[in-house]
Amino acid sequence: MPAIDVEKTEKAAAPAATEKSSTVTLPVIGMTCAACQSHVERALRSTAGVRQATVNLLTNSARVTFDPGIARPADLIASVRESGYDAALPADPTATPVDTASDEGSLRAKAVFTLAGGVLVMLLMSAHNWLAPVAPVLFGISPRTLQYVMLAITLAGMIWGGGIIYRQAWTAAIHRGTNMNTLVALGTGAALVYSLAATTMPGVFRRNGLHADVYYDAVLLILGFLLLGRWLDARAKRRTLDALHEFMKLQPHSARLLRDGHEVEVPLSEVIAGEVIVLRPGERVPVDGIILSGVTSIDESLITGESVPVTRKTGDRVIGGSLNFEGAVEYRATSIGADSVLGQMMRLVEEAQSSRAPMQQLADRVSAVFVPVVLALALATFLVWIFAGGGVGRAFAVSVAVLVIACPCAMGLAVPAALTVAIGRGAQLGVLFKGGESLERLAHIDTLVLDKTGTLTEGRPEVVAVHALGGATEDEVLALAASLERRSEHPLAHAIINAAEKRSLTTPTATDVHAVPGKGIEGIASGRAIAAGNSALMQEIGATVPASPATEPGTTLMYLAVDRKVLGTIEARDTLRASAPETIAGLRRLGISTAMLTGDTPATAEAIAHTAGIDQVWAGLLPAQKLEKIRELQQQGHRVGMAGDGINDAAAISQADAGLAMGTGADLAREAGDAILLHGEPRQILDAVLLARQALRVMRQNLGWAFGYNLLGIPIAAGVLYPAFGILLSPAIASAAMALSSVSVLSNSLRLRRFTPR
Repeated sequence: MPAIDVEKTEKAAAPAATEKSSTVTLPVIGMTCAACQSHVERALRSTAGVRQATVNLLTNSARVTFDPGIARPADLIASVRESGYDAALPADPTATPVDTASDEGSLRAKAVFTLAGGVLVMLLMSAHNWLAPVAPVLFGISPRTLQYVMLAITLAGMIWGGGIIYRQAWTAAIHRGTNMNTLVALGTGAALVYSLAATTMPGVFRRNGLHADVYYDAVLLILGFLLLGRWLDARAKRRTLDALHEFMKLQPHSARLLRDGHEVEVPLSEVIAGEVIVLRPGERVPVDGIILSGVTSIDESLITGESVPVTRKTGDRVIGGSLNFEGAVEYRATSIGADSVLGQMMRLVEEAQSSRAPMQQLADRVSAVFVPVVLALALATFLVWIFAGGGVGRAFAVSVAVLVIACPCAMGLAVPAALTVAIGRGAQLGVLFKGGESLERLAHIDTLVLDKTGTLTEGRPEVVAVHALGGATEDEVLALAASLERRSEHPLAHAIINAAEKRSLTTPTATDVHAVPGKGIEGIASGRAIAAGNSALMQEIGATVPASPATEPGTTLMYLAVDRKVLGTIEARDTLRASAPETIAGLRRLGISTAMLTGDTPATAEAIAHTAGIDQVWAGLLPAQKLEKIRELQQQGHRVGMAGDGINDAAAISQADAGLAMGTGADLAREAGDAILLHGEPRQILDAVLLARQALRVMRQNLGWAFGYNLLGIPIAAGVLYPAFGILLSPAIASAAMALSSVSVLSNSLRLRRFTPR
């Protein structure tokens, strides 16, 4: 498989970066909700020299495009720190990710401790109801003493368990910002102050006609449920990134080099291009390279999506991270580290997961004002309950419930969580999406246009007949055609070269060779002007096109002209890919119409299209005409996807609403595509569309839950159901509901890990 060495700028994204632009992905520390994400993003975008900044709450990272002549990575880090958070320079993209199990363990321990403390305090608050029969000796403990015991337990839970929440809230405050920690800190802090006053000055409450209620249990349970939610979030986030981590784990830590006739095992970081590597059975391939000696079979399924091991022999390429089976080989290293196929795949997946889908824009706008609005609603709720005669104690409890039930986390995670899991699952299936916008556009297409050669067909045509004219011989026609085609990447070129080699023909050296897109190829050989291509090329050079010989359906006819005189024709036949008819039928079931664009003859194109079941065919097209057809469909109101693999498909792929590039095709086509199909099978087109649509459904479900939860939860916490049904939420219950919201969004997103193409 050719190296994936391209990065396409998203359609409809920010203005394209200039040649002076650099892009860096910075780990960001301290973000806990969508408001945090918004603060960091604004800080980065306001930094001089920054052209574009996208912050991902799920991966805790910021992807920044900037002018290195104006800004440096250190400036970006300083901007993040000035906004109240922290950042670091990116680590080696091929390094094994840091194990986060210890962080999860710490969150779990703090959650258990704080929840246990909350339960204990809740029991102590009703001590006189249960201590008498259980422990009569303790029944004599005064309520004041029990309150001080509860205060001590609460302070321990707040300092050790909830310390990180208060620190993050304070950091946001001194940077004139707010986030979810602000809501929790204000709610629990107010509950603690109220309870402390009731404990130490109960007489003041009684003289003013107030109940000296304490909310120590609510403080601990709010913190406990929040920490429990964070622990579950951390676990779910780690699982959403499993696909990327699996890619990273494919890279071995060392390689066995052949130096001065001896095998030497060295760390992978010390391997340089050009060195000879010894690969034994059962080992993973350390780096990309070309086999020098030996024959083996290699499992490349986690990289190419091909489940069947492939044979590799002298001259073949091996991909770092793939698994060697039974053979021992020696090969020369070519691409190392981030330049390798695995390294570039990891980069594409990581960058795609750090991208933003258009659907996220609504959540971003709401998140930017969410916390201030909730603070205002909590204050309004308090005042309404006071004026309605509900009493200070009840008004206070209801206001705290409003503060803690609001959850900007769910909104911040709704789209990125689904996007991250979908892109990771796609990579496991051999489909590399280039970003959230690419995935979302693919989900909306209603028309799919396909190239023929190499997309619908195997792309490995075979020469079935050679016809000589004007006194030339078949061998002469084939040899001259092969001399030109040695400089071409077109599948038909390989067929002609293979046919010449089978006949052991000597081919002259061609010079001044250049491709004529959509028509053929021209050059100089043996001092004569040679042209090989279709009838359009013959007409262009002024050669008389003879009557075409009768050919079977699906046969491609190529003319060979020497000094503007046609000396013969070559017939080649390609094979329709086995999965093509099934793919077209599957697309039709999804309501997607299909069309074929090809530079081949109408007869050949119609035969292939009929067998595959394609709705519409346009044949004999030049690259510019392919582009025009895509534009015509778009002008008719269609959302068009284009799948192709050749250089002449690149413009059409780029113009389409969603471009699908075969990973086995030309580099330029892969650069133009929104998604790369590593295995190059039509079936992967259907897989990509199905996955994109499923991901879009999950994004909508997540956003519906996140917005619906807050739209319903906040009014209920404020007491709108109390007049009719007498229902009020305690602060502790509100905290549990808040934790549930973000966990449910992540859990729903994780369903995409089980996505299996039908």
